[in-house]
Amino acid sequence: MKFLAPVLAALLAVTALHAADAPKKLLVVTTTTGFRHSSIPTAEKILAQLGADSGVYTVDYVHQPPNQPIKPKPGATDEEQSAYKIAQAAWDESLKAALQKLSPESLKQYDGVVFASTTGDLPIPDRQGFLDWIKAGHAFIGIHAASDTFHGWPGYIDMLGGEFAHHGRQVAVDCLNQDETSPATAPLGKSFHIQQEEIYQFKNYDPTKVHDLLIMDKHPETGADGHFAVSWTKKYGAGRVFYTSLGHREDVWDTDPAIKDRKNTVDISKAYEQHVLGGIKWALGQDTATP
Repeated sequence: MKFLAPVLAALLAVTALHAADAPKKLLVVTTTTGFRHSSIPTAEKILAQLGADSGVYTVDYVHQPPNQPIKPKPGATDEEQSAYKIAQAAWDESLKAALQKLSPESLKQYDGVVFASTTGDLPIPDRQGFLDWIKAGHAFIGIHAASDTFHGWPGYIDMLGGEFAHHGRQVAVDCLNQDETSPATAPLGKSFHIQQEEIYQFKNYDPTKVHDLLIMDKHPETGADGHFAVSWTKKYGAGRVFYTSLGHREDVWDTDPAIKDRKNTVDISKAYEQHVLGGIKWALGQDTATP
């Protein structure tokens, strides 16, 4: 029997090694109760593609439930108003059911969560349990309108590191790289030029409480000097948070040259995809070189 001990130890070591090399599991959430971006299906597709091509992660989804009712226009009849309320209540219940994947019990099967252009107040089952799960050592990846989510929940805003305030018209911008060693920004060089994108301005953002990755030193519309955040990382307990405000447009996400009304080059899309993939890698703890 004593000869079995080394063999058993070796088998356990190999098993542990394979477990460490196995793809991580990400839950991609794209539900909205506010504005819904047309780029969400593209984001879902590209996030899955990046995971499959890199072997870093696999994806599961919380999709928007179908048949969301449309609010009646002013002047609608009482019958139309009543029918809408009934349909909305039923749809709200389907949204709650879909978001059960964010319950503490369900989250045990995931290594990280991605909020890809979520908006509004999502009826997740246990708010504090969700934050505690991230703090315990899991990944949170927020993309674009993730900062336009849970405006009335200070705990979420503190976890994320900033809150969407407003945006202007889509413009061309040069995002300045603040950390050329981060996997999220190393592929971008000293600056990341985007030909056209919707650029967010933030409130409840403190640069001393995050690790800036991309910023602008000029206001995207007025040209005024300042510090304008674009993307950052931060620690949250033992968890890791990556946020990028970029990702409004389909042609920022997708390298397909045939995308309708393409304003950004395919190279810009390739760079953005590497920005997102690098941020995911960092949040999953696969690169510990940066804060």
